[in-house]
Amino acid sequence: MRQHLYTLAGGIAAIALFTGILYAGAAAIRDRESAATPDLVLETPDLTEIAPAPDEAETGDNVPLDLGTPTAGNGAAATGDQAQTPTTEKTARAIEPQQFGQPEIVTSAPLERVEPRAPLSAPEKQAKATAGPTILYRPVAIAAGVIQFDKLTLQIDGIEPEQAERTCETGGKSWPCGIVARTAFRNFLRARAVSCDMPEGSAGPSATASCSLGGQDLAAWLVDNGWATPLPGSALGKRADAARQAKLGFYGEDPRDLSHTPMTFDDPTLGTGMDEPQPDL
Repeated sequence: MRQHLYTLAGGIAAIALFTGILYAGAAAIRDRESAATPDLVLETPDLTEIAPAPDEAETGDNVPLDLGTPTAGNGAAATGDQAQTPTTEKTARAIEPQQFGQPEIVTSAPLERVEPRAPLSAPEKQAKATAGPTILYRPVAIAAGVIQFDKLTLQIDGIEPEQAERTCETGGKSWPCGIVARTAFRNFLRARAVSCDMPEGSAGPSATASCSLGGQDLAAWLVDNGWATPLPGSALGKRADAARQAKLGFYGEDPRDLSHTPMTFDDPTLGTGMDEPQPDL
């Protein structure tokens, strides 16, 4: 029992001590604030020292304006009628947002259109823009010398158009030389980009243009391999004669005949990512 009483008494004493410390701190803070802040004394002005407001009779239009002494153009005081009759009217200048800050001689005078100044230097002559070659990506050969890109059918310039249905006869045997020529042309293209010089105004579904692939002219390649006939008077005539003498292309035998040396085709899968070639022989 005594132990409980001692504990209770100790707790009450601790609370009393803490409360006293708080009161002492608050009193010290109040004393410090009162010492740092001086007492402010408000002074009330004497009403007798304030000048009385003018009466209504002296306000408004009845109050005379001090316009000063009018002067002449040279700065001396004016004499005669000018000195006896002071000028009370003064022209007011209209202030507008667009005219604010500009001299009166500019805003009051009417606007006058003047000729533009001459150029500081002679204008450079712009060179006439010339259309560059048209790049056809992944064109499809539908015949030897005829390619198709999107909805455009393009005939290679400088050679006669060939049909895929053309047949040739060699040694008494007929073979589909048109299809073989188309396959050889497709293997040469390998779905690569072709650069063509499109004629002006060729906006229709078909056109004729000279094209190249990797710097190799397509018409020259077809003629060199015997898969195209050059137009009369073309510079490719000598190449066609050489292909005829070598019995290449249309002038040779069926390359599918295994009894003869098979024709070597370019690998169509090179650089295309295709697993197997897709010839249409």
